[in-house]
Amino acid sequence: MSSILITGANKGIGFALAKVLSQHGNRVLIGARNEQRGNDAVQQLAKENVKSVYIHIDLDDINSLENAAESVEKNYGDLSMLINNAGISGDMSQRPDNTDLAQLQETMQSNFFGPYALTKALIPTLKKNNGRIVDITIPAGGNEFFNPLAYKTSKAALNSMTESLAAYFKKNNLPVRIMSIHPGPTTTDLNGNTIAKGFNSPSDVADKIVKVLTDGKEHQGDFVEVNKELFEKPSV
Repeated sequence: MSSILITGANKGIGFALAKVLSQHGNRVLIGARNEQRGNDAVQQLAKENVKSVYIHIDLDDINSLENAAESVEKNYGDLSMLINNAGISGDMSQRPDNTDLAQLQETMQSNFFGPYALTKALIPTLKKNNGRIVDITIPAGGNEFFNPLAYKTSKAALNSMTESLAAYFKKNNLPVRIMSIHPGPTTTDLNGNTIAKGFNSPSDVADKIVKVLTDGKEHQGDFVEVNKELFEKPSV
């Protein structure tokens, strides 16, 4: 058994991942900002015979992230994977040419600065265990149909972090792998629990993500679409 920390694991994709990864013999650390919701998730998982532990993760509080990393190293030094899943959408109704600066700062904090601080703090532990970092993200290129500036800018920064760390780990032959995974359209509270054609449930997405994580490949620096058929252009 090894430990896996999933941020935002009290709901949505993170919660579904916790269930599936536990079935592969892992101890799951439920990262959540709200203690009550985090412990509720632990209790709900226990009813399904899933053993998990709540870890306080507040992406807006850098000191709390450093404390969390110290706690993980002390109590779960076998940490083999960090899944940066938690994030916020920001106000997606704001136009790119009129996005409030506070929205950019808030979204960047939760979706990039926080995940970077947590990742940085846990790299020493992951190094010892030949560990892996997985960033749940989106493609950040221009798209006239989906173009929320704050959200996409924050994910672009996260993608850049993944690529930069992957290059550094590879160049220095360090025993840590990092990759990005795009889950595709998923029915979660991030999009108001939208149910529409092309959308998947968190449990379906979690199954697909775990297939990637257990396929035996390094995936160093890779950006993987788990629902790539949605983004492939039909052959003529």
